[in-house]
Amino acid sequence: MNRTDGQQLTVPSRGVTHVRRAVAADVPELVRLRSLLFATRDGEYFKPASVEDDWRHNLASVLREQLTSDATRILVVDGAHGLAACGIGTVEQWFPGPHSVSGRVGHVIGVVTDPAYRRRGHSRAIMRELLDWFRTQDVSRVDLYASADGEPLYRDLGFVDHPDPALYWRPAQR
Repeated sequence: MNRTDGQQLTVPSRGVTHVRRAVAADVPELVRLRSLLFATRDGEYFKPASVEDDWRHNLASVLREQLTSDATRILVVDGAHGLAACGIGTVEQWFPGPHSVSGRVGHVIGVVTDPAYRRRGHSRAIMRELLDWFRTQDVSRVDLYASADGEPLYRDLGFVDHPDPALYWRPAQR
């Protein structure tokens, strides 16, 4: 944009999302956003009757631990009052094979946007930053679980159906 004095004026683009690494002061907001993720899911798996709020305390402890880990990247977007969005990426060392030469596997864990900030590109910006980070980590692939709402974004970013069937096992609750 030109000013009347002939100098250029830089105007920030509308809708530009600024992604940053989370810091310790973000932990309460990260717990709040992760809680939103599970609040929208149905079923005993996501809302077991036997679990109280201890998981939030445990989550806060693990987040504090992992903030500076080389194998974890926790990214956030600031909102007017608290965080607008967050996303977590981790890298695990598995055993190499013909389909995974490095044996390094990335995981995207819970990209969440506060409902008041949805449809502004925050999740896409976080995902792009995470994918760039995964590239620097020499991963052979990146796995994630997608909600119905998030699946179109992930497919647009190049995610496809996993060739292996996904199964899980949980030890008996004591």
